Amino acid sequence: MFTAAITGTGVFTPQAVITNEDLVVAFNAHADLFNAENAGAIAAGTLDAKPHSSADFIFAASGIEQRFVLDRDGVLDPARMHPSLPARPDNAPGYMAEIGLDAAQKALAEAGLTGADIDLVICAASNMERAYPAVGVEIQQLLGAGGFAFDMNVACSSATFGIQTAVDMIRAGSIRRAIVINPEICSAHLEWRDRDCHFIFGDVATATILERDEDLDKPHFKVKSTRCATQFSNNIRNNNGFLRRTHDQMEDRRDMQFMQNGRKVFKEVLPLVSKHIADHMADTGVQADDLKRLWLHQANKTMNDYIGKKVLGRVPMDGEQPNILQDYANTSSAGSIIAFSQNSDDLAVGDTGLICSFGAGYSVGSVIIERA
Repeated sequence: MFTAAITGTGVFTPQAVITNEDLVVAFNAHADLFNAENAGAIAAGTLDAKPHSSADFIFAASGIEQRFVLDRDGVLDPARMHPSLPARPDNAPGYMAEIGLDAAQKALAEAGLTGADIDLVICAASNMERAYPAVGVEIQQLLGAGGFAFDMNVACSSATFGIQTAVDMIRAGSIRRAIVINPEICSAHLEWRDRDCHFIFGDVATATILERDEDLDKPHFKVKSTRCATQFSNNIRNNNGFLRRTHDQMEDRRDMQFMQNGRKVFKEVLPLVSKHIADHMADTGVQADDLKRLWLHQANKTMNDYIGKKVLGRVPMDGEQPNILQDYANTSSAGSIIAFSQNSDDLAVGDTGLICSFGAGYSVGSVIIERA
């Protein structure tokens, strides 16, 4: 049995930014258009009018201040409220492969490796650009990597599930090095026309390099333990699968985009995640006082504050539980990796931290690491 370690991370951040104020102007204009077009039905009481949103409402509900997106104009068009990402020809790199490659190259540079050093590529994300061929195999070719590649979808937990998969293969000796890539184009599956969720997501891509610890003579994070768990729930759902298009392709159905029952998610996910982390720490022999850093899934500030307090037994101090939510919004599986990538260099040898992601499924994955 071998030991695995994280030796590099990379983050691709789109250039386009949408602030809460930008989004509110577009959404409110869309709401006015909708209400005018449906004035008769609204007056008759057969259809509800769309209420306005506000920057204060968004920040209070989520802690988000802005988000990065691949296409700004389409999202902010009141008549469209959806990104415009034209289909690319088959002989051109896909969107996910393009942004995933950028993050992967940054991670490889940090680890002092090239694509040829990689034995396994996992593309782990909440939505895939296509059914097949696998996006992971496309990225493998663009990187010049050997070995094999595949796609993985565990919603917002895809990154930690991908890390556990790579770690298990390294431990077993079937591979020496892997890269887990999380290209999250969340703007494409968000319902921007729904006031309750129109502000939640942003776009980004992250990458994490994992290697055998026994081979290393450079700074790294030893993976002490990983753990994943799932529990079926309909409270976060997206029905936009290829089977849905067999008979209602042109129908504008609300359930074809991101949907969630926020109240139930809060009530059910918070204790699930808190217990998962506590049990994982206990089984690994890690005490709350041992943790120097918590890198949590970046979905909602209130959720993270609750989990941090439960895990540590107190309110986290500045820097102990970094948030990047205010700048990136929810970036699905990539969020905890962004937080780790941007807030880990200061840890000293021997310091212990925990990466955790959670989301639809329900799913939760945690990775306990130690600076080495």
